[in-house]
Amino acid sequence: MSKVSKVLALKYRPQIFEDLIGQEIVSKSIFNSIKFNKIPNAYLFTGIRGIGKTTVARIIAKSLNCINGVENLCRSDLCENCNSIINSNHIDVLEMDAASKTGVDDVRDLIEFSKYAPSTAKYKIFIIDEVHMLSKQAFNALLKTLEEPPEYLKFIFATTEIKKIPVTVISRCQRYDLSRVKFDELFNYLKKIIKLEKGKLNDDVLKLITKISEGSVRDALSLLDRALIASTEDKELDLSKALKIYGYFDKSYLIELFEHLLNGNEKEIIESYKLIYDSGVEAKIFLNDFLEILYYLKNIDFIQLNGKNFNLNDHEFKKILEISKKISPETILLYWQFTIRTLGELDMVSNQNIAIEMFLLRLMYLKKINIEPPTIEKKDLNEKKVLKNDNLTVNNDNNINLKNKTISQIKNISQPKNETKLIKDEIEISEFNDLIMLCNEKKEIKLKYELENNVNLVNFENNRIEISFNDNLDKSFVKDLSEKLFQWTNKRWIISFSKEAGLPSKKQVEKKNRDDLLKRANVSMEYKKIIDAFPDAKLIEIDEDIKND
Repeated sequence: MSKVSKVLALKYRPQIFEDLIGQEIVSKSIFNSIKFNKIPNAYLFTGIRGIGKTTVARIIAKSLNCINGVENLCRSDLCENCNSIINSNHIDVLEMDAASKTGVDDVRDLIEFSKYAPSTAKYKIFIIDEVHMLSKQAFNALLKTLEEPPEYLKFIFATTEIKKIPVTVISRCQRYDLSRVKFDELFNYLKKIIKLEKGKLNDDVLKLITKISEGSVRDALSLLDRALIASTEDKELDLSKALKIYGYFDKSYLIELFEHLLNGNEKEIIESYKLIYDSGVEAKIFLNDFLEILYYLKNIDFIQLNGKNFNLNDHEFKKILEISKKISPETILLYWQFTIRTLGELDMVSNQNIAIEMFLLRLMYLKKINIEPPTIEKKDLNEKKVLKNDNLTVNNDNNINLKNKTISQIKNISQPKNETKLIKDEIEISEFNDLIMLCNEKKEIKLKYELENNVNLVNFENNRIEISFNDNLDKSFVKDLSEKLFQWTNKRWIISFSKEAGLPSKKQVEKKNRDDLLKRANVSMEYKKIIDAFPDAKLIEIDEDIKND
């Protein structure tokens, strides 16, 4: 088959790293690794369909085996190795589709083949596409060879489902994530292709193709193929014809419908939707495009700041800008929620067309509802609020007096939900050590640890604890201890912080006692005798049983 007869995706397939679009960083990294002979045992490429994973794999295979080297890689006048790799018939470069060969036997055959050195090339290369389709047993069989392959053997994996690949395999590969090609970059690339093909497509059609492809170069070229076939030599393919070819509708219809929606014109809403429906648009496509319009309305300022918007023409952009000034962000978010809900409900109804009409009418009536957050009306600007002696008094038109009741409600906020539950046997805690022992009995090990290690007691009396603490104290300590004390004693405890140092913690006391024992032992006659006998010995601990010796 001649080059001219090929589809665009094959005709313009990149042959060297410089031909790749949207993957400059990845291309440069791989190029340098080959140039400086820092080649990994295995490459792993992940990304959406049609992004260039297999293409990059073949370029790597060419770069490793090209007679001219990676810096002078063949583009047009191909050497024997490059020509064979492009045509997928090189004896030392094996391409395998894991979707059709998933079993462990296929991988074992591959491993057996890898034992033989390359015949004509420098490296033997295995390219496995859709590698995530391999079975668990197949991955396990591959692990050993993948970790320690022969110097002449290299693996190149490609996948769209990176999460399905075992971590043990990923860790043995040099991973590269291929990103979606940016809108403007892909759009400009398609314009170059059109010039080379001498096609007659306007920019609006190319923008539509770029949008539908969602960053996939292969999808974009396939769509471009369809547009070129539909165009004629004497007449340019316009947007209206392209919309019919791809099953999309003019955004201006949807924007017009949105205007009727905000104005509350029920008749016009239904008529606008019928125009869209009659053009052959499916309900789910309509709702997804509706969500897109909502996104533009919410982020119109960002779109303006960017200074470019390839998804909308100038007229559409202007109309959306006007609408955005008439609708609040709260309304947009509410519309978004209802649209998402309707998307989920479509599969539950037999007539999706009617469901969409009812959806639009619901949105119209929602617009008439006040969705702003509730506010407190101020009937009397001279309303007085007096706080005195822990009693809150509010003077208004109804002369409502909120005193101790309000205060008690405020206090109850931090109390547990089971506050009203009576505890039959109330526990008395008279001192700090009692509290530590109680935490131990109740198996509250975390609280016990904090009390012993990170808390210094300042004062303890009448259900009131005053403490200081170090930087290691848990942030939830006070809250947790308050809840437990109320649960255990059925009394409210006040826990406050003090600037005073307080008493040493149990941990500090134990450390001081241990240090004192060591000091006394270091000057004892027993220790001197031991040192004389064992000069390299060092005293690091002492049994407290001998502290009085």
